[in-house]
Amino acid sequence: MNDGPSKPEAELLRTRKSGPLRGSCRVPGDKSLSHRALLFSALGNSRVTIAGLGLGQDNASTAGALRALGVPIVHEQGRDAAVVDGVGFAGLKKSSAPVDCGNSGTTIRLLMGLLAGRPFATELFGDASLSRRPMGRVAGPLGLMGARFEGESRADRPGDLFPPLTVMGGPLKGIRHDLHVASAQLKTAIVLAGLQADGPTELTEPGLSRDHTERMLARMGAPITVDPASRRVRIDPTGWNRILDTSSCHTIEVPGDISSAAFIVAAAAMVPGSDITVTDVGLNPTRTGILDALVAMGADVTIQVDGEMMGEPWGRVRVRAQPLKGARIDGELALRCLDEIPILAMVAATASGQTVFEDLAELRVKESDRITSIVRELTRAGVQVDERPSGLTVFHHTGKVQGGRAVPDHDHRIAMSAAVLGLLSTEPTEIPTADIGTSFPTFAETLSNLGASLN
Repeated sequence: MNDGPSKPEAELLRTRKSGPLRGSCRVPGDKSLSHRALLFSALGNSRVTIAGLGLGQDNASTAGALRALGVPIVHEQGRDAAVVDGVGFAGLKKSSAPVDCGNSGTTIRLLMGLLAGRPFATELFGDASLSRRPMGRVAGPLGLMGARFEGESRADRPGDLFPPLTVMGGPLKGIRHDLHVASAQLKTAIVLAGLQADGPTELTEPGLSRDHTERMLARMGAPITVDPASRRVRIDPTGWNRILDTSSCHTIEVPGDISSAAFIVAAAAMVPGSDITVTDVGLNPTRTGILDALVAMGADVTIQVDGEMMGEPWGRVRVRAQPLKGARIDGELALRCLDEIPILAMVAATASGQTVFEDLAELRVKESDRITSIVRELTRAGVQVDERPSGLTVFHHTGKVQGGRAVPDHDHRIAMSAAVLGLLSTEPTEIPTADIGTSFPTFAETLSNLGASLN
């Protein structure tokens, strides 16, 4: 019986033991800022050019979703730039088909808040990975404001909500709400709904999350105030005309993504003799936990702030290899480098003693269960690691780092972390390239230009 042609093997990136990595580089535009620049420009009153736009698949999902909702967006061919013609909240239109959010949790969660106040229903869906990610934490507070949602359920998480889901928008009321988790996605979704509500909305976070939304919206004249001491955000749309003032920011320059730079600076810290500088990178203090964690592990890190754009500081980071030591990464520090925990766990394998990671329960519901994925990849490489429900301990690995086939489970951060660890192995480590393009499509090229041994 002929079953037809077999599926071609997935394209693989191969990394192996490298000599010192040296030089300077720029990483792609910040993914979080690119999402917001696209979204907030769409809600503005003028044409905005976004320069340095992240070109990964997640940002493309946000741009595609906005186009489906009637927002004119043109990517400039061959450049990391896009031109957005703002339509305001009132200019958004019902999509003629379900809106594809790809693999992007940021896209779907921010759209839930945006569409909660629109007078039409919208179906949102994504890939298999996104369909496993819980949306109840967003739907809950938005429901208190008057929004309604229909979605998939799962026996192992009763009462939660999963994509594909339908947002049934309509009139919203303001609320006072204490968030149960510090999450920039959740906070931004409620802020976007609050801008459309009939009265003030106040949010209080239990910890520090990324504040890109507050910084950018304040520059665009949104009625938003922040009390850093109490971690309270207030939105008061009384008398506001439901459109952002983008007339004073015709060009938004997005700095490089510190979360992408994390893989490069981690490689510099891990590979003996390395000396790398990442230029034009975002240095928002709610995002630089990765640098503080590396310093706590004894890394030689130099930071220079060169300027500011839309309230966001940017500059350069230089990392030079030297012996590392174990550390404890927990509490607010863990929250500020949550997305970078996978690569920090790889760094920890080269640090003397042991490195303890705690307060990481949120990693269980990312693109993959990242705690399980980290443990799997370290174990494959021969590194001793202990897993706990909300954390892990990585022990110093003094033997040979083993290569082999990584299993990232369609998680870009696990894929790139495995690739960097592979720079210490005499045997090749193989990583599916399809699992990297979500956020850092030039990852392999960047490593190669710095002297890494690839393929």
